[in-house]
Amino acid sequence: MQVILGVIFHLIGGFASGSFYMPYKKVRQWSWESFWIVGGLFSWLIVPPVAAVLTVPGFSDIISQAGGSTLFYTFLFGVLWGFGGLTYGLGVRYLGMSLGNSVVLGFCSAFGALVPSLYYNFFPAPGKTTFNDLLYTSWGRIVFAGVLLCLLGIYICGRAGMMKEKELPEEEKKKSVSEFNIAKGLIVAVFSGIMSACFNFGIEAGKPMAEAAVASGMNPLFQNNVAYVVLLWGGLTTNLIWCLLLNFRNKSFGDYTNQKTPLLKNYLFSAAAGTIWFLQFFFYGMGESKLGNGASSWILHMAFIILVANMWGVVLKEWKGVSSKTKTTITIGIITIIASVILVGYGNALK
Repeated sequence: MQVILGVIFHLIGGFASGSFYMPYKKVRQWSWESFWIVGGLFSWLIVPPVAAVLTVPGFSDIISQAGGSTLFYTFLFGVLWGFGGLTYGLGVRYLGMSLGNSVVLGFCSAFGALVPSLYYNFFPAPGKTTFNDLLYTSWGRIVFAGVLLCLLGIYICGRAGMMKEKELPEEEKKKSVSEFNIAKGLIVAVFSGIMSACFNFGIEAGKPMAEAAVASGMNPLFQNNVAYVVLLWGGLTTNLIWCLLLNFRNKSFGDYTNQKTPLLKNYLFSAAAGTIWFLQFFFYGMGESKLGNGASSWILHMAFIILVANMWGVVLKEWKGVSSKTKTTITIGIITIIASVILVGYGNALK
């Protein structure tokens, strides 16, 4: 029953993550950086402490009593993840919900499995997976095979994007994705996928705060909500600095008070997007507490997001007008990534 609940929570979180960008599409006459940071203030500054207050009363005491290294590394991984979150938005902006999410999350899954193992190969720690484990244990080889399969799936999705680029005239491509750009999109999506894996590392760095919450009698279901507060401060730092720089460069500071735009609706849709974004990790933490395996939970979370994002891609008709060969190619790519995610999760579960 616990496993079933864990899967359901991850499904809800995956739906939130795969859907959060939809309200942004309703924002009118604002620059990208303006609606992204307004939504981000809800995602990273406003909603996380509200969720913590409701589920872990006294969370601020736990944070204040945490060790300096715990706070530093949790915040640092948040800053690094912030680069991934920032470029994630750009990836979806240039590639669309379907292709953008598949490439970003595929790389996120792969590097989320590989980077920690490489680190622990040089700096061993009790109970941590090393790169040698991936090469010389049966479960590790399954994980490694899943990572390689994931990279193959990303290549296939990228190939489908290039086929779409060649087949459709400019006006058709921009009907579903207004700023479609395969070159820019793939570059930022690859970078985003690599950096986005830092969120999972941040959760691990913040585990002492989660454990302190449980030790103080809080419901284990919500233990990660304390770490999220610190982790997302880091994400806010990166995104706020970049978006303010863009506001300055593009002279878009006026967006926030421009009466010629639908101001109230823009703020409401941006706030909705930001709140929905945070809900993905609210439910992710609940799912992880039930499954009890951080790596497998992360992989399962990625799989659900890819599925939901591609569902929205179909709804938004992002692949309308392309040849059956291109549609088949993107379908094979998505299935390959999902299969790889399941394979990595299975290998971690065997561990």
